[in-house]
Amino acid sequence: MKGIKALAVYLVLRYDICMHIISRKTLRQFWEKYPGSKTALARWFKIMRHTTYHSFDDLHTTFPSADKVGKWIVFNIGGNKYRLIAVIHFNRGKVYVRHVLTHQEYDRGSWKQ
Repeated sequence: MKGIKALAVYLVLRYDICMHIISRKTLRQFWEKYPGSKTALARWFKIMRHTTYHSFDDLHTTFPSADKVGKWIVFNIGGNKYRLIAVIHFNRGKVYVRHVLTHQEYDRGSWKQ
């Protein structure tokens, strides 16, 4: 019976379709540099990790300020003080965090290259 329960738990965890975020390290490095961003980034991470999004429209219901800029999705973080730029593969449930920037860094536009 123990083995069956362990297998059931494994299967639920393995095939539960939530978003897989790659990588949290980028978030952690940013909040170490800008400690005021930690709460907002941790909240974003938790929401993304525990929610399934099948399209940008699904995502936009949770994050109405998110914008699609080319292949990137740009999130306003911490009351628009910071920007998180990610590539999301909705069909695979993968979120690739590409940049976390201050609003000023984002406005410079070098992240687009």
